[in-house]
Amino acid sequence: IERWLNSEPLSLAQLRGRVVLVDFWTYACINCIRTLPHVNRWAEQYTPQGLTVVGVHTPEFPFERPTANVEAAMRRHGVKHPVAQDNRYGTWKAYSNQYWPATYLIDAQGRIRYKHFGEGEYERTEGVIRTLLAARG
Repeated sequence: IERWLNSEPLSLAQLRGRVVLVDFWTYACINCIRTLPHVNRWAEQYTPQGLTVVGVHTPEFPFERPTANVEAAMRRHGVKHPVAQDNRYGTWKAYSNQYWPATYLIDAQGRIRYKHFGEGEYERTEGVIRTLLAARG
C-alpha cells in the first residue's frame, strides 16, 4: 500500500475479531461509483456493530494514481472509511482480484467468506454482513 487515506495503516491481523469488507474500486469506474453509496451506508451503519470497511483504490489508468485525485473523488462521493491506495497492485494481486468493483467479506477469524464482482447483489451482500456480525458474537 502506497498510502492510507482516512486512517492510519491497517492490517488484517489487527482487525481480527471484526468483520472486514474489502472494496476494490477506482474513481473513474462508473460501476464503482454506483456501488459507493451502498458501501458508504454499510460503513456508517455497521461499523459500530463490528464491521470495518476498507476501500482499496487500485487505479486502472495513470491519471487515477495521484493521491490528490483520489482524495477529491473521496470527498465528491462521501467516502469516509479507510482507503488504501494500491498504485502498485500489491493488494490486488494478493487477492488474485481481476475486477472493479470487487467486494470481499472476511469473517472475524480472518477467512474470506463472500465475494461479489460488479454492481448489484446489495441486499445479499448486506445479509452476509449481518450474518457474519451475528456469528462474531
